[in-house]
Amino acid sequence: MELFRFVVNRLEENTYIAVSQQGRCVVVDPGFLEPRETDAVTGFIGAKGLVPEAVLLTHGHMDHIYGAAFMQRRYGIPVYMSDADKPIMTYFTRWEKFGIPTADPDFTSTDVQDGSVIEAAGMKFRVIATPGHTPGGVCYLEEGSGALFTGDTLFAGAIGRTDLEGGDYDSLIRSVMEKLILLDSDTEIYPGHGPGSTIGTERVTNPFLEPFNEREEIPELNEAQ
Repeated sequence: MELFRFVVNRLEENTYIAVSQQGRCVVVDPGFLEPRETDAVTGFIGAKGLVPEAVLLTHGHMDHIYGAAFMQRRYGIPVYMSDADKPIMTYFTRWEKFGIPTADPDFTSTDVQDGSVIEAAGMKFRVIATPGHTPGGVCYLEEGSGALFTGDTLFAGAIGRTDLEGGDYDSLIRSVMEKLILLDSDTEIYPGHGPGSTIGTERVTNPFLEPFNEREEIPELNEAQ
């Protein structure tokens, strides 16, 4: 799998294009909104001769779904998202007064369940339910490469916020500790904002997980002490 990242919209969201060897691809969290952002993504797809086969949404916040309806209309592909997050898509209309537009909710989504596997573009994405940032938040583990798309559940050095509607801190911590941190240490994290990381690094350095940090996981960190 090859992975390409586009940083889009004013909230600097990470839109990922996962490409298989056959030139087929899956788009994770298409947050592009402005025409130049849309042109950049579609231009890349066209220039590479890629064939999009699915859109995977980690959750329903507008900055992650701005381009979902567009992708479905243009390419006729399925959009996967937890049904529990459908109400989330319309929660933030009041943000328009701050110049942050709401997303177009006019797309059909296929519900995802914890543990299910989405097969698309020659890849397999295992769904990991991680409620907390939103009620229906999920992560996707691409089983061939070990790439983990964490949306706004887990970041490099942080976790998702829980002060928005539908957020729940206790649920988020359980999701991270019971579902994500137990994955292999070398699992690469691709979050919804900011730089990537690994499970091993977050396990020992993430300050939000400090009570659970285990420094022995990364020998070079011990040597630096």
